Amino acid sequence: MEGYTLIPTSVVAASLAVLGLLVGSFLNVVVHRVPAGLSLVSPGSACPRCHHQIRARDNVPVVSWLLLHGRCRDCSVAIPVRYPLVEVATAVLFGLTGWKFGASPYTAAALVVTAAGVALFLIDLDHRRLPFGVTGAAGTGVVLVLALDVVRNGPGPVPTALASTGVWLAVYGGIWLATAGRGMGLGDVALAPVLGLALGWLGWGPSVIGLGSGFVVGAVVGGVLLATGRARRGLRIPHGPFLLTGAALGMFAGAPLWSAYLRAVGLG
Repeated sequence: MEGYTLIPTSVVAASLAVLGLLVGSFLNVVVHRVPAGLSLVSPGSACPRCHHQIRARDNVPVVSWLLLHGRCRDCSVAIPVRYPLVEVATAVLFGLTGWKFGASPYTAAALVVTAAGVALFLIDLDHRRLPFGVTGAAGTGVVLVLALDVVRNGPGPVPTALASTGVWLAVYGGIWLATAGRGMGLGDVALAPVLGLALGWLGWGPSVIGLGSGFVVGAVVGGVLLATGRARRGLRIPHGPFLLTGAALGMFAGAPLWSAYLRAVGLG
């Protein structure tokens, strides 16, 4: 992903981190409104207790929350700390994306997946579902951006990316069919090929690491929850966060991890 522009990677990363703060603020709206079937456009953001519209100066990511000491200006109700944490997390992920991939068409695709992933991660934790609208928007965005990459750089990654998409869909669709929907929901099945396409564009290493890591992370977290008594056998734990965490690991560290694995088994 090198050689697209002369813009230093550090500048790209810093610029995208700032963008991530703004996008993270919007993602807080997505996480709240999409599951409730509300418009993302109107009405404007307001305090859920006193219903006063949030002023522009009180809507600056992270800074406003700190200046307001985490409370509404009008009624002093506490503003959840999750709001600035989502903004900071999105900024960090956007910055890492810029640092990893530089100024390239793939960076735009990775940002689409990252933004949607943050929203879907939280929605699945809160409501145990992955809205098709968010997944569909992410998939459309990724396809359009990667089509631009093909126009600019040729179709080299396309065969692997399509095969990866098929593998992810087959694995998650197969589990869904085999368990009659008890192993995971259709939202996971719909999201899997989007992630498979995005990671497959980087190669088989990121794709395989991302696919496998989701199940490993899920098994580890599930085991810890069972061991500590915070979950019981038979309780359905949302798989979306594990799926997305695995995909993030594949995107940012999949290539070196895959190379290390191949060397360990004598194939590298």
